Amino acid sequence: MSPREWLVGLAPRDRRVLLIGAAAAGVLLAFALLWRLETAVTGAEARVTGKRDDLAWIEAVTPRLRAMPAARPGESLAIAIDRIARETGLSTALAGIEPAQPGTLRVRLQAASFDALVLCLARLQQERGASAEGATVSAADTAGRVDATFILRGH
Repeated sequence: MSPREWLVGLAPRDRRVLLIGAAAAGVLLAFALLWRLETAVTGAEARVTGKRDDLAWIEAVTPRLRAMPAARPGESLAIAIDRIARETGLSTALAGIEPAQPGTLRVRLQAASFDALVLCLARLQQERGASAEGATVSAADTAGRVDATFILRGH
């Protein structure tokens, strides 16, 4: 028996209930799909807004990075870290610089501005070719401030 024959064979009342139920199920399915699509679009819009904010920050900081002086000849990595920390406003947050493994230094910062820390690391990479081999960063008590320890390898 085909579905059409089965439907025609139903009592008129049963047929109406079945058709109304199918229509309601279709409307609910369409609503669920639209709701899911709207949620995905809202999430994508939030991610795009975040990326735009990141891009605006990068574009604002780029001229400052380019205008900063290059490395000084004969300057050790420890002195470069101290100098760049002072120039980026991290001198009061710099808690220590100590040797770690051969060719690396462990740098500790307390209640440092996160933006200044990123700028400092970017300058160290740009001027000295220094790279962070490991880092521990945690939020400090003040918003926008972090406690950080990282291992830097300089060139």
